[in-house]
Amino acid sequence: MNRLNRRILLSATGGATLAAALPNHGRPPGRPSGPTDRHQVRREEIAALHRAVAAIRHGDSRYGGGSAQAQAARHLLDQWALPLFGRPLSPTREHELCGICAELARLAGWAALDTGRHAVARRHFDRALYWARAADDPDATTYVLATMALHTALYSRPATALDMIHGALGPATHHASTRVLAFARLIEARAHARASDGRSAGTALAAAERLLDASRPDGAPEWLDFFTYPRLAADAAEIHRDLDNPRACFAWHEQAQAMAPNAFTRSVGMRLAVVATAHLKAGDLEQSLALGHRSVDMLRQVDSRRSRDYVLRLVSGLTPHQDLRRVGAFLTRVRQELNAPAP
Repeated sequence: MNRLNRRILLSATGGATLAAALPNHGRPPGRPSGPTDRHQVRREEIAALHRAVAAIRHGDSRYGGGSAQAQAARHLLDQWALPLFGRPLSPTREHELCGICAELARLAGWAALDTGRHAVARRHFDRALYWARAADDPDATTYVLATMALHTALYSRPATALDMIHGALGPATHHASTRVLAFARLIEARAHARASDGRSAGTALAAAERLLDASRPDGAPEWLDFFTYPRLAADAAEIHRDLDNPRACFAWHEQAQAMAPNAFTRSVGMRLAVVATAHLKAGDLEQSLALGHRSVDMLRQVDSRRSRDYVLRLVSGLTPHQDLRRVGAFLTRVRQELNAPAP
């Protein structure tokens, strides 16, 4: 690992703890070159990787896919996790390491998606799916497939996204945890909304809500800890924005406000932009601008092309009003603080 990559990785993942727990005194392991490299992978190494994955996941949510925290996922996967397969592993630790690799590859794909590198994102998601299946983990497999479907739905192929979700839900229904299934149904609702199918979107959203209500707090993987009722409500607000139903969008927005902006900075900022766009469609320019300013307040701290695109959708809607002083001031602020192009 070169110096820059090592600095990014250790700063993003609480470096001292990770460096102490991993082999070779904090240096990334290489392929085994002889008998002296054949010591068994220790429990502490796996635990350190789990902590590092959690740090990357939370850093991505707060700082965006272009941040050092999010970009560390690929380095941790390639330079630390994968080389451990060159050493002896018990069957339990091998499955656990496969699961770690799946989540790191998914996080690397999400970071690439968030920064607009969609071909790279697809490659990482394919890797994530491979490792999830190698781990024989129906939760991870379903979650990766749902993430891949969301990527496809967000970028103009909702019919393909629905095929992917239905494929994930078929074999997973009897094996994946209830919370993971709830997440998959939520992504199904988002894909239906992108396809302008309000009835199917409503059915899938209601199913997601029922499943989430039925799930146990201790019955889901740690990497799905973000998926709470406020998060479902945030996605539901966007679903109803996409369906041109501002009233429902506003109602769900109210239920999503329990999300902590310091922990979910990107998600909160994007939701504010979504609701601002819905207010604009409803003819309330003042409220649209107020929420737009709050969105910029949040997203100027986030390195995410995807979140900037959400604000640019609002900017596009405001363009017919750009001669108004308050609109012009907002557009100038977006251009300067989010480095966004002028309308």
